[in-house]
Amino acid sequence: MKKENALLFIAIAFVVGVVVGVTATVFYEEQTPVIPTSIKPPTSPPAQAINADTQKQISALQSLLKEDPKNQKALIELGNLYFDANQFDPAIQAYSQALELDPKNVDVRTDMGIMFRRKGDFDRAIAEFQKAAESDPRHINSRYNLGVVLLHDKGDIKGAIKAWEDFLKVEPNGPRADNIRNQLEKMKSMTK
Repeated sequence: MKKENALLFIAIAFVVGVVVGVTATVFYEEQTPVIPTSIKPPTSPPAQAINADTQKQISALQSLLKEDPKNQKALIELGNLYFDANQFDPAIQAYSQALELDPKNVDVRTDMGIMFRRKGDFDRAIAEFQKAAESDPRHINSRYNLGVVLLHDKGDIKGAIKAWEDFLKVEPNGPRADNIRNQLEKMKSMTK
């Protein structure tokens, strides 16, 4: 009889273990959002503390801009300092002021688009990259970044394919061209 009780106890323990395990798994999965493996969530580098040397440069540029608010070179340099420190809003503000003076400056517009992306405003980033590409049809960085945002942040594989095909028309042999061709092959196989 003792042997039968031991087997019964083992069977009951096994069933209870399975029920607890399944319940815990279901509960955990309901709490964890599902992220498709093909699209990684955007990661933005954290804003950095501005070191003393950079702060001196920023202060000098701000003083210069108080005297000459239309100094485009100073505005761009100020935006670049904030860009390097990953300070989204101050960089966007400086770049916006520079673009008021020269709306066709595609490098500044592209840098501003990157700041919008890092801030998480993907639609505005896309708009800035598109404006830069329209202003300069040979501008490769705006086309490259447009593909990045469309693919990784918006999950728009077809849009990313188009952006990177346009990139390859402008720069078929540059340092990023082979990598983009490999990515395009994978992406096209995903859309079939």
